[in-house]
Amino acid sequence: MRALLIAEAANPEWTSVPLVGWSHARAIMRRVDAHLVTQVRNQEAFERAGVERASYTCIDSEAVARLTWKISSKLSGGAGKGWTTLMAASSVSYYYFEHLLWKQFGPRIRAGEFDVVHRITPLSPTIPSLLARRCQRAGVPFIVGPLNGGVPWPRAFDRERRREKEWLSYVRGMYRLLPGYGSMRRNAAAIVVGSKDTLKQEPARYHGKCVYIPENGIDPERFSKPVEGPIGTPVKGAFVGRLVPYKGADMLLEAAAPLIRAGKLTIDVIGDGPEMPRLRDQVNREGIESGVQLPGWVEHTKLQERLRHSDLLTFPSIREFGGGVVLEAMALGLVPVIVDYGGPAELITPQTGIAVPIGTRQQVIDNYRQALERIVGQPSMIRPMGMAARERVLGQFTWDAKAAQMVEVYREAVERVKRGSAGERIG
Repeated sequence: MRALLIAEAANPEWTSVPLVGWSHARAIMRRVDAHLVTQVRNQEAFERAGVERASYTCIDSEAVARLTWKISSKLSGGAGKGWTTLMAASSVSYYYFEHLLWKQFGPRIRAGEFDVVHRITPLSPTIPSLLARRCQRAGVPFIVGPLNGGVPWPRAFDRERRREKEWLSYVRGMYRLLPGYGSMRRNAAAIVVGSKDTLKQEPARYHGKCVYIPENGIDPERFSKPVEGPIGTPVKGAFVGRLVPYKGADMLLEAAAPLIRAGKLTIDVIGDGPEMPRLRDQVNREGIESGVQLPGWVEHTKLQERLRHSDLLTFPSIREFGGGVVLEAMALGLVPVIVDYGGPAELITPQTGIAVPIGTRQQVIDNYRQALERIVGQPSMIRPMGMAARERVLGQFTWDAKAAQMVEVYREAVERVKRGSAGERIG
């Protein structure tokens, strides 16, 4: 099996989408004869990671990428907000990236040098590809995904939506008019969807091509030291993520405040972002300084050691696409306490985590407080649930397990092309 992997964003030193692109691609490369194409901004990180130079190619699309990023950052207000605006701008720079990629690899694809072409990143379903039609004409299966994103904003959180500067999200459906939206789906041999919400967004006529493989995974070597020992007093919770409105760190602190003041719970808020000043004010106002830490950003390579001092992942994000941090915490034996909405809800079970019902802001806070009171009142349930969470992750959510699933998608797509039955439903 010879695969050409496309991961415009792939970087072992970053988090979020670049880390997904890196981790997924490298796991696949351990299973098949693959060549990876990425963006030139990742080259130095690849070199530091010791990746064999012949196994990847860097495309220099910075002339357009840098300009579109500057423009979109100004329009969105920067500081990690305005995600929909950033994705809209990314579509422009990605077209250029693909243009350069096809100039370099198009002749090799047409010559049959690769059995399959797989676009891993971008992950957003709003960013189309013009390569699917070209690959289909060359008789080479084109796989796209995992696509993930577009979890609808909960109606009760429109204020947070505006604070996130998500102006374009009100007309997000316009992305279906972009060049390549329809042709990518018509000509792809398989569409890998990373969440059930993304599957709902795909037109019903393409559902036969869709394969559900959750977006995120974990590296067992990075998360190899599970929490140990008895649960002490106070119980220790940890939040991990960008400090932006939809992540809900402020709701967490409001829900946890009575338990913190009573000395029954502490919260370690790991991350940084525009909400940090508001959170500091909230901690002072609530009188919970003794039970809350705000250390700022922690490097991903050091996250394991930080989380090992906690018992719970307290993460009330109300619009999370994937939820990689949930899997990472579960891999260490922490019990996730999440909101029953979006990606995190698809990762846990009643035996491996606690899902708080979505509702209005006040309902989420009240429900979250009740969940915390229940688990703090029964600390003996934490370790068994955490170990069940760890077993679930190590069995189903490692990058190697996901690579095995993806290679099966490749094989089926290749066989269908050989049989001349590319329109068949994927098993």
